[in-house]
Amino acid sequence: MQGKGRASRLLGCVVVALLLAGCGSSLTAATIASGSVKVGLLIPQSGVLAAVGTDISRGFHLYLSQHGGLLGGRKISLVTADEGAGPDTGVPAGQRLIQQNQVGVTVGVVNSATALGLIQPYNEAKVPLVIATAGANALTGVHASDYIWRTSFSNANLGASMGDYVAKQVGPGTVYLIAPDYAAGHEQIAGFQQAFQAAGGHVAGSAFPSFGATSNYQPYLARIQQSGANAVFAFFSGVEAISFVRQYKDFGLSPEIPLYATGPVTEGNVLRGEGAAALGIRTGLNYCTELNTPTNRAFVAAYGAAYHDPPTVFAVAGYDAAHVLDKALAGATSGAQVVAGLRQLGDIDSPRGTWRFSPTHNPIQQYYLRGVSEQNGTLVNVLAGKLTNN
Repeated sequence: MQGKGRASRLLGCVVVALLLAGCGSSLTAATIASGSVKVGLLIPQSGVLAAVGTDISRGFHLYLSQHGGLLGGRKISLVTADEGAGPDTGVPAGQRLIQQNQVGVTVGVVNSATALGLIQPYNEAKVPLVIATAGANALTGVHASDYIWRTSFSNANLGASMGDYVAKQVGPGTVYLIAPDYAAGHEQIAGFQQAFQAAGGHVAGSAFPSFGATSNYQPYLARIQQSGANAVFAFFSGVEAISFVRQYKDFGLSPEIPLYATGPVTEGNVLRGEGAAALGIRTGLNYCTELNTPTNRAFVAAYGAAYHDPPTVFAVAGYDAAHVLDKALAGATSGAQVVAGLRQLGDIDSPRGTWRFSPTHNPIQQYYLRGVSEQNGTLVNVLAGKLTNN
């Protein structure tokens, strides 16, 4: 009998443990319904993507500081987790925010593979995930879901923003395409190519250097030179952007073959690292520090006062993530009600300009043409015009 009693107690413990493991949504509802809301901030805090994580965090914290630490009129308990460099670390960190920290909503995520790996656990837990960088098309495309939202951009839309403009600049000439060999590189190039060719553009060739393993771009630059292309369209980020842009100039291509790119090629600290080699590059992005609107002027001033740096597109995405949650959390008592609040949002007044969510939860927004120039001894992405709104 004693053995049977012990077995019964053990079985009871197992049942309780299983019930607790499966009740994430109810625990989440309880945290949202309480006086404060636990919010997870999932960002890379180390490694090559740490600077992006810092910018997202800065933007999110700036919004909180401007609103008394409240979102939706409620106190926020912020739990920050290290995404690391990819899904091997990012997915478990995102799951712990739900299971152990019992957050009501999570913000952040830079790596697209991490974001894709979190779709199922966040859907099952009914916890909203507001992505502030990861650009994988599938997140708001074939894998769009109730609990996944994005305040940055999809890779395809970002690449496509420059297609019509570059086609008009090149005319009957050709463009060579180059980007790192991983999802973001292929998706941004594909988005550009589709829009570029739809506008009558012609491609001279393409190359996808190994991501994270290429530091010498001279063989690729030689191919560009030999292709007879009239221009180049590129996507790179971080140290790879710095290396490519510097070597592009050193190889002697800058004066004869104009370089066009998506915004990350000259964004934030990357531009400082590129120095004078970046002068004249034209990029497309959904944000420019030089936007002359009351909202952006106030944002740039506040960000500079807080962090002694100009803001980046990543900081804006973090700021806007806090902004949309501020509206959606008001009166919500469950993850489902937060989602309902996000669905009801109309136009968002942002430093980037007015934008709104698409039916699949991707921003519908204005993209801007930017050109690198020097102002008072500092390199700046100046506003050169408007591109598409998608």
